[in-house]
Amino acid sequence: MKLGFLTAALPNKSLKELVEWGSSKGFKMLEVACWPASYEKRRYAGTQHIDVVNLTADKASEIKAMFAEKNMQISSLAYYPNNLDPNLDARREAHEHLKRVIVAAQMLGVGVVGTFVGRDPRASVEESLEEYKKVFPDLVKFAEDHGVKLAIENCPMLYEDRWPGGSNLASTPEIWERMFELIPSDYLGLNLDPSHLIWQQIDYIQAVYDFKEKIFHTHAKDTKILKDKLGRKGIYGFGFYMDKIAGLGDIDWKGYLRALYEVGYDYVVSVEHEDRGWEKDEENILDGIYLAKKLLDPYFV
Repeated sequence: MKLGFLTAALPNKSLKELVEWGSSKGFKMLEVACWPASYEKRRYAGTQHIDVVNLTADKASEIKAMFAEKNMQISSLAYYPNNLDPNLDARREAHEHLKRVIVAAQMLGVGVVGTFVGRDPRASVEESLEEYKKVFPDLVKFAEDHGVKLAIENCPMLYEDRWPGGSNLASTPEIWERMFELIPSDYLGLNLDPSHLIWQQIDYIQAVYDFKEKIFHTHAKDTKILKDKLGRKGIYGFGFYMDKIAGLGDIDWKGYLRALYEVGYDYVVSVEHEDRGWEKDEENILDGIYLAKKLLDPYFV
C-alpha cells in the first residue's frame, strides 16, 4: 500500500506545488480534486487542481510527466457532488461534469474516480434506492466504457439542516450491499472512509472483510467521539463527533490497516484533511497532512 493525500483542502496551491511538496515528504500518490470552475462552495469542495473541461492530450502528457519526474502517481480524480440532487438542473450539471472527470481519468491513465451517490435528504432510503436504480446505470456504463472505476465515498453528508437524512445514500454496509446488488458491476465500488462509520457505531474493520472486493480506494481521516456531548444529545443529536487528523482520533489504524493487508488491498491510503484544529493557514494544513503521514508511517512497509 502507498500513502497519498487528497488535494481538496489546498485550493490555492498549484498541482505542481503539491506534487513537489508531497514528493519531498515521502508521499507516493495524490488524489486530485477536479471540481468545476464554478461550483456551490462548501468546506473542502470546489477545488480544481486539474481543469478536466479544457484538458488536452498535450496537457495530460505534461501532467503525467510531472508526476513521473517526482516518482509520484495520481490515485484517483476526485469530484464529490450530489448525483441524486432533487434539483434536476443541478443533477444534470453534476453528471455532465462527472463524465468529463471520467474522460480525463482515461486520458491521464488513472483507473479510479471518486464520487458520491448523493440523495434527496427528504427521501427515504427505499425511495433513494429507486432513484439510484434509475440514475446510476448510465454513469456506471460510461465509466466502464472508459475503463475507469467509480469509487463511492461513504460520507453521509450530514449537516444540521439535513440531520438525520443526509445527502449521500451510500452511508452504511447494508445500503452498499443493496447498491451493488442493483448494479452488479466490477466498475462500481467504494472509496472506503472509516471516519464516517465509527460515529455511526458501525464496525469499520469488519466492513473491510465484508467488502474486500469492492474497496477501490480508501481515505485516512479520523473521528473523535465527544462523549460528553453524546451523553447529552444521544445518537439522534448533532455535533457529538469531530473530524480529526488520522491518528488523533478514535480509529484503530493498526487494526484497520491490518485488515486491508489481510484482504489483499494493495493501493492507496489517501490522507483527507478536515480537521478544524489544523487549518489556520496553508502551512498549518500541510503540517496536518504531514502529521497524519508520520502517525501512519509505522504501519507501512
